[in-house]
Amino acid sequence: MSKIRVLIVDDAVVVRRIVSDVLSADPEIEVVGTAANGKLGLAKIELLKPDLVTMDIEMPEMDGLETLAALRKINRRLPVIMFSTLTQRGAATTLEALTLGANDYVTKPANVGSVAAAQQSLRDQLVPKIKALVNRFRPGPLAAKLPVKPHAPLVMRPLSKVEIVAIGVSTGGPNALCEVLLKIPANFPVPIVIVQHMPPMFTRLLAERLDKQSLIGVHEAEIGTRLQAGHAYLAPGDFHMIVKRDGTDVVLALHQGPPENSCRPAVDVLFRSVVEVYKASTLGVIMTGMGQDGLHGCEAIRAANGQILAQDEETSVVWGMPGFVARAGLADNILPLGEITAGITSRVMKGRMGATSNELLTAN
Repeated sequence: MSKIRVLIVDDAVVVRRIVSDVLSADPEIEVVGTAANGKLGLAKIELLKPDLVTMDIEMPEMDGLETLAALRKINRRLPVIMFSTLTQRGAATTLEALTLGANDYVTKPANVGSVAAAQQSLRDQLVPKIKALVNRFRPGPLAAKLPVKPHAPLVMRPLSKVEIVAIGVSTGGPNALCEVLLKIPANFPVPIVIVQHMPPMFTRLLAERLDKQSLIGVHEAEIGTRLQAGHAYLAPGDFHMIVKRDGTDVVLALHQGPPENSCRPAVDVLFRSVVEVYKASTLGVIMTGMGQDGLHGCEAIRAANGQILAQDEETSVVWGMPGFVARAGLADNILPLGEITAGITSRVMKGRMGATSNELLTAN
């Protein structure tokens, strides 16, 4: 397969050099050009036809958001990774960029003591995302389709009434969560707990944004919060989130144990704790994201006879997390993003007296 052609758009000479050096050192990647602002970047995209663009947010003359908006008017498929700062302004602007069509983001190394540390940070963050995003659109050996093993039909096993929905998501997650949560009605009868791989501050702003747009309450999780029906709880960046019994209540707990699957928060950590409390009454939902976080958690859900939904490949930004679950034969159903809310609601309403799933969906 030919090398992945990358264009770097950043106004800082030092950043362009460091990113270029890191990417050029990888045998699968070729840096085909650089640009100091968005206007030059758009011209070079047209000239060089890169496979992917890395783009700074804050640039003179034409910043990253303006450039992204202009690019998406003429090219919807070209993968774009934004460079963000670990600040409130950086987090808010990054979420806006994802809304405008950026595929993913990386955070700039903060307070690093050396160029070598900055390079290592980029190797860890940026290189895997470039390969995952480009190979999503380039069929070939690295993106070869493996067979998917659907689980046995639901009619062949007894199911418990769903008492909680646990969602795991990563790359492409903010937009996917918006698509799913905005369709959840205010009278939803169970709580929702979510792990979205994001740094601190990003998760708080994401929860606030989702809360403003959704009929249900969406909150960044806090220690000791009692789970309530019709509310969703998002794990804060850099903390694992778990659920545990407290008398007759179920409450949230947070800790900074070791990362799992190089992630904190980790989907596996949340899913295991949910199964310990809710057992077969768990509905796990695994959506777009790199890697395989959530696979072992879904194995635990399946072992407890809970239910699992996975997002399909076509609508996933990266079919890593849901792909591993689907290929392992753990998913009860593999659904496009637009059908996940209906899939969740139909299972939550099964066995409940009163409203049907359709009535629940249209109640508000």
